Amino acid sequence: MKCHYCGHEETKVVDSREYEEGTKRRRECLKCTKRFTTQEKAESAPLYVLKKDGRREVFDAEKLRKGLIRACEKRPVTIEKINALVTKIENKIRQGDCVEVSSRFLGEEVVKTLKKTDKVAYVRFASVYREFEDVQDFKKEIQELGKTQA
Repeated sequence: MKCHYCGHEETKVVDSREYEEGTKRRRECLKCTKRFTTQEKAESAPLYVLKKDGRREVFDAEKLRKGLIRACEKRPVTIEKINALVTKIENKIRQGDCVEVSSRFLGEEVVKTLKKTDKVAYVRFASVYREFEDVQDFKKEIQELGKTQA
């Protein structure tokens, strides 16, 4: 592994830790003695999302992350929590043997996950995902949300 600071080719691993997405390694350059962290993540087969109009699109975790960030804007949901939600949802859709998942299934997984995480973010996401037409759609969703909490 090349040093990020001086470009020297030899480094040693000082510490190694497993985490949800792979392995983090703390490394030290044998020349300049500076330390840096590297991450290893196993590559997996590409996952495709089948859209409503029949198009296929490569699953993009970053697109999912941006949607969650937008839904959780100004809510007490940390970026770390959002990243964990993305990982959880991606792992859920990869559990099956299929390399293709419908956008409906993906959307419902996001809705279920947000419902457990933050109710306001859930309603925000659901309003876009389920294409709310007017205030009545919001009222209906909030009433349903109230019933499940009672």
